[in-house]
Amino acid sequence: MILQKYSPEWSEWFSTLAGEIARALDGIACTIEHVGSTSVPQLVAKPIIDMDMIYTHPADFDRIKENLEKAGYRHHGDQGIEDREVFKRSGQSTGNVLDRIRHHLYVCPVKSEALQNHLLFRDHLRAHDGARSRYQQLKYELAEQAEQDPKIYAKLKQDQMADFIESIIRDAKRTQ
Repeated sequence: MILQKYSPEWSEWFSTLAGEIARALDGIACTIEHVGSTSVPQLVAKPIIDMDMIYTHPADFDRIKENLEKAGYRHHGDQGIEDREVFKRSGQSTGNVLDRIRHHLYVCPVKSEALQNHLLFRDHLRAHDGARSRYQQLKYELAEQAEQDPKIYAKLKQDQMADFIESIIRDAKRTQ
């Protein structure tokens, strides 16, 4: 099954990953936020931890990139989303926790619109049961349409949930 019921273990996974990544950064100032469905208590999700690494000074990006590459990540550019750089594991397993826990890592400047949208969406779902329930129902419907195929599910989610997600972000911005 693509979607799993919420697990408190996901917060633990995030903390473990964030600690390892922070160590790899060797003192570079940044914040790491748990975003995505696994960051919202009581929301079903694919058990993949989404993380946004936030840096303040533009000059820090090159150092962050270098340190992440030394830690076994490859930079995949912004993949069409401005101010959100994607880093993926290199595929050469080192056996450490960064290879054992599935995750997505995005590196964003503090003023990134993509970052702000991630945080607004997460925080709105955490605070509003109705929005969280509707989002969960949509996720179940898409998983059923996809016949539990993760690739089809991802495509359907991208195509069919954009309006819902944008409406949540608009609502969150209005109530800020």
